[in-house]
Amino acid sequence: MIRDQEKLDTLLLNVHRWVRDVAHPSEDRVEAEDCVPDEIVADMAARGYFGWSIPEEYGGPGLTTEELVLGAMELSQCAVAFRARVGTNTGIGSEALVADGTEAQKREYLPRLASGELTGSFALTEPGAGSDASALTTVAVRDGDDYVLNGMKCYITNAPIADIFTVMARTDPDTAGARGVSAFIVERGMPGVSTSAPYKMMGQRGSPVGEVHLDNVRVPGRNLIGGVEGQGFRTAMKVLNKQRIHLAALCTGPSIRMLDLAMTHAEGREQSGQKIIDFQLVAALLADCRVDIEAARALVMQTARARDAGEDIALEASICKYFASEAASRVADRAVQVFGGAGYVADHASIERYYRDVRLFRLYEGTSQIHQLNIVKQERRRRQGVGRA
Repeated sequence: MIRDQEKLDTLLLNVHRWVRDVAHPSEDRVEAEDCVPDEIVADMAARGYFGWSIPEEYGGPGLTTEELVLGAMELSQCAVAFRARVGTNTGIGSEALVADGTEAQKREYLPRLASGELTGSFALTEPGAGSDASALTTVAVRDGDDYVLNGMKCYITNAPIADIFTVMARTDPDTAGARGVSAFIVERGMPGVSTSAPYKMMGQRGSPVGEVHLDNVRVPGRNLIGGVEGQGFRTAMKVLNKQRIHLAALCTGPSIRMLDLAMTHAEGREQSGQKIIDFQLVAALLADCRVDIEAARALVMQTARARDAGEDIALEASICKYFASEAASRVADRAVQVFGGAGYVADHASIERYYRDVRLFRLYEGTSQIHQLNIVKQERRRRQGVGRA
């Protein structure tokens, strides 16, 4: 759903220019320093990038799902670190509050997330509870008007720099699975909250990922999202279904960028007296990249519109994330092949960095294999008459 085409076109054009004028020239610096420079973060905040999906009454532009994915496909046509720096705020770091927060919680946190004053983080994954999030062991015990949280979260994007965390914890230890899980807003300054140093990762330098440790953290009862125990897993699924569409768009942007780099190289590189783009096998690699990009884009747009229409998109969100993340890896592999040896040497081409960066897409927000299982599960539900036909 696009509310104002002219206004959206202006936003997309401005993002397109920012990516090329600011992000692209800064990619090597981000790689070397392993962080997005403060002045670029401030610039993104001033442009409103932190609050895209936060409703207007709480300081954001309140982009619809369709508008959000269009913006995401533009913003992600550069090193992953730039969009990751703002992505938790306009995605999983705020979505639990947007979806299920009380009015007081929304007014307390959403304006500061939208402005970039706060950096949010979504703390769900644990060493023994990744793909099966209902198996989490972090506990929240009621103590008067408060809850006391204990546990550890891992592989959490922006954990080392986040100011607030959406933490999933078990409030009913006697209930197995998802029903005993609740969601809490945990602030970094609360006694007992600590985070690890950023992990050393294969790629995505500049996007800090780490652990969140909760040691007898006393959280006020008013920070229970929605004010109701046992709704945390349902909230998490709302967050993840939207985020999977968002992430599929964020996989497609780098694919567009990688194809552009490969096309430019193929049009300029000569072998045997001709441009390599005129070699049929090179052209086939480029053509397959374009097909993957267009298929991913079509899936994302179709699913975003269905979500805006209020339809059940649990199946389609998994399909989007699975296809777009796998497609990004295929595009990356072909692009390196087009570059030849230069594609493997960081001194010669940035495609080497993109190749490493996009590999993570097939792992987070549900591995490809988990999405394959979920696709069949959701398809069976549809066949039984549950959910969208």
